[in-house]
Order: sequence, then structure tokens, then C-alpha cells
Amino acid sequence: MRLIDAHIHLDHYTDQDAAGIIENSPFIDALISVSWDLHSCKKNFELSQRYNKVKPAFGFHPEQELPSPLQVELLLVWIAEHHKDMAAVGEIGLPYYLREQQKVTKRQYDEYLHILEMFIKSAKQWDKPVVLHAVYEDAPIVCELLEKHSVKKAHFHWFKGDKKTITRMIHNGYYISVTPDVVYEEEIQQLVHAYPLEQIMVETDGPWPFEGPFHGRMTHPAMMEESLKIIAKLKDIPVEVVAKTVLDTTKLFYQID
Repeated sequence: MRLIDAHIHLDHYTDQDAAGIIENSPFIDALISVSWDLHSCKKNFELSQRYNKVKPAFGFHPEQELPSPLQVELLLVWIAEHHKDMAAVGEIGLPYYLREQQKVTKRQYDEYLHILEMFIKSAKQWDKPVVLHAVYEDAPIVCELLEKHSVKKAHFHWFKGDKKTITRMIHNGYYISVTPDVVYEEEIQQLVHAYPLEQIMVETDGPWPFEGPFHGRMTHPAMMEESLKIIAKLKDIPVEVVAKTVLDTTKLFYQID
């Protein structure tokens, strides 16, 4: 199978492991390496300069402490200078898990929301897709922002949410990607069953570790083969057809030759 990892944090691997993934995976056509902050953006940019397979996305991951206004400004200025070198704006979104842990106040949440809107507006200006961390009750809020700014090319990675939001996302033409947990998580299997195949991609979110048959193993794009097999089973479509459809979808979405 030819594969594209639609969401991976290559800069979070050791240099040796990242090089091994890139250099020793001839079946991988591309890796969308998303960023965490300015330092992460710069590292992903360097990886993309070294390896043609690495397609960087530049952004600010929301599951971390709020940046200062100066940090946000420096990040946006740097991304503006390098926007022609990126595949997308990402990873961006809202801090669902920090809020669940009661580590984010209402005022702080509003600040995260403001930062997210700045990134969405910038993506619209640069005509770039957005890679989103937006799950459960955060997802409708993000949908509202995307609709407000007429951003169509939206990729909700490792999505979880209610049926109403799923229907809204499908109608709006938004894409999702699923991780290897589709092999053993019923919630993700139900999502795949509901979502059109033409709007599904696969990812690892590596180096995030997985359970089930992947327990104790370093997260590797090769795991996506098992994801595709499960998607094929859930959709009752030959795996070869699923693999080609997902590959073509990802190439088109991220403008990969």
C-alpha cells in the first residue's frame, strides 16, 4: 500500500527515529508533520528542507500554556514569512483536555479562541488548509469559526464528537483522519462507519503511543495499514480501493504531487 501520514509530530521523535521513519519507509509517499510552537515550526521546516517526503504544517498546539501576545506575534510573523513552504496551518484548535483537567479558566479559554481565529483568518489569507485539534463540545465552536471566515479546507484530526456535529462537518465538506486506535476503539469505528470514505484520511499522531496490538511499540506510519484494513471492513469495500481512495484524497487535500 502507498501511504500518507496525514498527521504526525516528526519533530517530537528523536533525530535517529525520525530519520529511520523517513529513510526506511519506501511505501510512505509523504508525512504531514504538524507543529507545536515556533521552535517546533522551525524544526519541521528544517526536516522538510532535508527530506522531500516531509510536508510541514505551522501553527500552535492548544494543549499547552497560553503564549504571550509577543510570542503569538513572533510566531505569526515567522509563519507569514514561510507560508509558501508549508502544506497547511496546524496544528491549531482549542484546549479540550486542559479544560477537562480544570487547568483553563473562562478568560483563558477566550484567549485560546482568539488565537485560533487569528490562525484561521491567516489560513484564509494564504489559501492554506487548516489542521484542527477540536473534539467533543469544542468542535461546534470551531465549525462556527470556519463558517464565519468561509474556510472550506478543514482537517479535523483524531476527531471525536456527537452525531449532530458529524453531520454538520460532512455537509460542510470537512475532512477527518483516524489513528491506529480505529483498530480497537468502538467510538472511532462508529465515526468511520458514519463518515464518507472520500472525506477520510489516516494518520498516526506519532509519537503518541497506542494500545491493543500496538502496545509497547514505537508509533510508526506502517501502523496505518491496519487502520486501512479496519476501514475497509467497516465500509465493506476492498482494502485496495480504500487505500487508493484515502491516498488520492490526502494528495488532493494537501496538494501533494
